[in-house]
Amino acid sequence: MLARVALAAILASAPTPHVRVVSADPVDSTPHVLDGIVNAITVVGGTVVVGGSFSEVSDAARTTTYPRANLFAYDLTTGRILQDFAPIVPGPVYGLAAGDSGTVYVGGEFTGVNNTRSRSLARLKLSDGSLVAGFAPRIGGGMVSALVRQGSKLYVGGDFISPRTALARLDATTGAADPAFAITPGGPLTDNVKVHAIAATRHRLAVDGSFTTLGGHSRPQLGLIDISGPTARVAPWRTEAYAGRCAEAFPSYVRGLDFSPDGRYFAVVTTGGPKGGMCDTTARFETYAKGTRVKPTWVNSTGGDSLYSVCVTGAAVYVGGHQRWLDNPRGRDSAGPGAVSRPGIGAIHPTTGKALSWNPTRERGIGVKAFYAHPSGLLVGSDTTRLGREYHARIGMFPQP
Repeated sequence: MLARVALAAILASAPTPHVRVVSADPVDSTPHVLDGIVNAITVVGGTVVVGGSFSEVSDAARTTTYPRANLFAYDLTTGRILQDFAPIVPGPVYGLAAGDSGTVYVGGEFTGVNNTRSRSLARLKLSDGSLVAGFAPRIGGGMVSALVRQGSKLYVGGDFISPRTALARLDATTGAADPAFAITPGGPLTDNVKVHAIAATRHRLAVDGSFTTLGGHSRPQLGLIDISGPTARVAPWRTEAYAGRCAEAFPSYVRGLDFSPDGRYFAVVTTGGPKGGMCDTTARFETYAKGTRVKPTWVNSTGGDSLYSVCVTGAAVYVGGHQRWLDNPRGRDSAGPGAVSRPGIGAIHPTTGKALSWNPTRERGIGVKAFYAHPSGLLVGSDTTRLGREYHARIGMFPQP
């Protein structure tokens, strides 16, 4: 067991590259989420913010329980829960992004915060949980499922219908929609088009969801948007990898995605059922590959179990869901030849696409819904209580060795 990890005094609020795979032994200082599920994690300075669907949290020693309505924060170094940050969020939180001056952006499925109207998206002060004045986005008709903040811009994904359909770029200070970003996902595979995940570099925004077109261009479930100039454009990058079908229950099956720290490639994880192909897989794609039928650099299959989250650090591609195996392309809800046991969480070599030896294990449940990499380690959010063979209820951290 690791009682505590020495952390940098000032921590970046965005994921950073790692030169080594994290330890398989979680730190002991993280608090516990006592019910529900964790859907999102971000770090603001030295504070971890956790969102999901839950009502109670406790300190690491499990001596004190605190009511928390789907959102709470704690000190990354000590694990101390912030007493003055207890906003009332009457609905699930699905996306978080760090803001300036000790603030955090919160996206989800709610109509207000602290009994004040603030539909699906809000910006809160960490000092007291109050709404930041002047931030007034006009999200309507649905929820926010993903957030990425990049400088003065905030990218928002979900199944909302205003200010744009499912995908928007907002002013990070005012929440006003940017008219220079007018790319709409279309051709829905479900009743309503929905963006499941977004990730950004300086020049590209990766988007996946239940769509078949982006800005009128064929982009089945996955596409890249060029955000290098003042006006966003659909990038000349297209893959047919996710044009095929998975199980009937999964008309749309892409879920998490994440860029490498240098932005040269990104990884995508899927659900879909034990049908082979790109169902229940992790895949690496090159960001600047040429052509309209870009193929994945590699594919790693679970053999029939869903993956929901992915985090690329340079040293590893971490994946989480309720999987039993990796390296299992010939499995059909079973361990095929070459399969390796990686219950609930695993790591893949970024170059070879094969599972690394890192195998802390996790109680499987629904699965990992949130990763966050920072200079000191890897934060993990899920719906279960066992991580690295220890009790860590729904939130935990694997430190850098």
